[in-house]
Amino acid sequence: MAAEFVGPVMENFVLFAFVGFLAQCVDGALGMAYGVVSSTVLLSFGVPPATASASVHAAEVFTTAASAGSHAAHKNVNWKLFIPLAAGGCIGGGLGAFVLTSVPGDAMKPFIAAYLGLMGLVILWRALKGAGSRQFPRRYSGPLGFFGGFVDAVGGGGWGPTVTTAMVGSGAEPRISIGTANAAEFFVTATISAAFLAALLSGHWSEADAISSHAGSVAGLIVGGLLAAPLAGRIVKIAPVRVLTFAVGGIVVALSAYQFGRLLKLF
Repeated sequence: MAAEFVGPVMENFVLFAFVGFLAQCVDGALGMAYGVVSSTVLLSFGVPPATASASVHAAEVFTTAASAGSHAAHKNVNWKLFIPLAAGGCIGGGLGAFVLTSVPGDAMKPFIAAYLGLMGLVILWRALKGAGSRQFPRRYSGPLGFFGGFVDAVGGGGWGPTVTTAMVGSGAEPRISIGTANAAEFFVTATISAAFLAALLSGHWSEADAISSHAGSVAGLIVGGLLAAPLAGRIVKIAPVRVLTFAVGGIVVALSAYQFGRLLKLF
């Protein structure tokens, strides 16, 4: 009986370790996709949206800590932008987690997909034009963090596509945008996970018990993500600016197209 239980758990662990490794490689290098990729895979396995979001954020507490350390070590973080970005993200993330455990978040998905598509096209246009870099205005980092944190909690992932794309789209240097967003993401993820835990303990979240049945998947996401996270800072530091800009724009447009495809039930 025990062997019958351990077998599927190990299979899930290995599969999600692979998913976590690949997702973190992309996330660390481009500042996005870990949450979106991981959540999408969990949802495809029939995991409820709130459970998928809580599971991914629990894994991200570990992976974002490692990724943030890597970016800080390679001097990819603008600390003046980091503080208001992280603070705004924590507030928005906490609110988003409450909304997700209270009401369905599907109504926001078309707007998020449209935003991603627009920002992706702006970034690609800037890459084609070869526009120079400029610093992202500090006064906008707090509101951007709030919006990114809210979207991240409701969507089960979305901090990077929302925050990194806005910063790169405004003309900020991709390396600094990715590093700063990754560093702030640790605090946002920890806040969102704490909000889910509070909902669980207070009995506010009826689907919370479903997390225990996906423990192997969450453990796999953590291990795979931790193995890839230290590569993040180095990849961003050595990648050419224009190549990095094209890569960010391309993956954002792809994510937008994928989300619209799911909304239209094309796949």
